[in-house]
Amino acid sequence: MYNRFVPLGVIFLLVLTGTAVLAISGCRYSFSGGSVPPNLKTIAIPIVQDQSGYGDPSLKDTFTERLVESFTSDGSLTLAERNFSDSVLETVVTGVREFASVVQPGEQVAQRRITVTARVKFTDTKQRKLLWEKEFNQWGDFPSGAGATQRNEGIREAIRKLTEDILNQTVAGW
Repeated sequence: MYNRFVPLGVIFLLVLTGTAVLAISGCRYSFSGGSVPPNLKTIAIPIVQDQSGYGDPSLKDTFTERLVESFTSDGSLTLAERNFSDSVLETVVTGVREFASVVQPGEQVAQRRITVTARVKFTDTKQRKLLWEKEFNQWGDFPSGAGATQRNEGIREAIRKLTEDILNQTVAGW
């Protein structure tokens, strides 16, 4: 009967030893995302540039306003003028594509999708260092045959998703 409990004691000892080795070696794992570098307190968000050729003059203003709203709501970085900020977020819309996303029998287009692509750079202005540069793509759907109002809703949906991705990359993507 004594021999039956020896393997359990050995297993317990191995688990305890393994845990101690990990604790002593300083291994660490975090389930939370990163955060903004501690030297960055403020951010400048210049007007989004539109190099897409889409032709909607309100696109850059809508995108800029949404970015400002997102960063203001988040509160990780305080908005500041470019000359007085610790960081700058520069965004360029590089593409806007529209295509059929749902086709019904008889090749009838039921829904259209608009995809917005943006290239974004986040720079530490105090250390004059590019922290990251990335291209983001997101989309919004709208009914086929819809007017400009519903198409604009699709664009706003894409921009909402883009700003969420950009905010997450900026404040937690470390």
